[in-house]
Amino acid sequence: MSIGSVLEQLRAEFPDVTISKIRFLESEGLVTPGRSPSGYRRFSTKDCERLRYVLTAQRDYYLPLKIIKEQLEAHDRGDHVEGPAPRAPRSLASVPSASAGDFLARRQTRISRADLIDRAGCDDAFLRELERSALVAPGKAGFFDEDSVQLVVAAKSLAEYGFEARHLRAFKTSADREAGLIAQIANPIARGGEGASERAAELIRELAALSVAFHTQLVKAAVKDAVR
Repeated sequence: MSIGSVLEQLRAEFPDVTISKIRFLESEGLVTPGRSPSGYRRFSTKDCERLRYVLTAQRDYYLPLKIIKEQLEAHDRGDHVEGPAPRAPRSLASVPSASAGDFLARRQTRISRADLIDRAGCDDAFLRELERSALVAPGKAGFFDEDSVQLVVAAKSLAEYGFEARHLRAFKTSADREAGLIAQIANPIARGGEGASERAAELIRELAALSVAFHTQLVKAAVKDAVR
């Protein structure tokens, strides 16, 4: 297939895809089409499916290209890969990036500093930098929890692209403001008598999920404008 034919096949599911995007993914080594004698790209059915995999992983799972490439390379070697499965076309605006269930209270876990560093794949200096920037902190007993692990993992992934702890402070400031707004709505409900705490907790979960979804769309729109 020509690059135009591939674009036509993919656009039904990925309306934002362009020829430039396909060429960029090729330059990053995510797909390697053949060439005709005259030098034009010639894509196979496998190439098209590979592109579909990449676009799905970006759209539905927000995976960075580095991770997607590692998954594809593992697949090429014959390794089992827990990767994204193609999904039906959808409107991103109608599907939240987080659900209320993500904010359910978890069973408290006690994770030592050494265990956190091991699980997150970082070093102590990186963790201390996050602590100095008030991005993560242990509990009163000196232990961390599962959310701390996930936060450090995400921070480390961003660091691989050049984000430093001082850059991530902006995310923390935004999150604190969103949490403050949610608290303004939920706190009066929590003081409402019998069953009020449960109603407030449920409201907080719903509002937190909607806040994340709204924030995601704002970032996407801002990034599009910045790239332009």
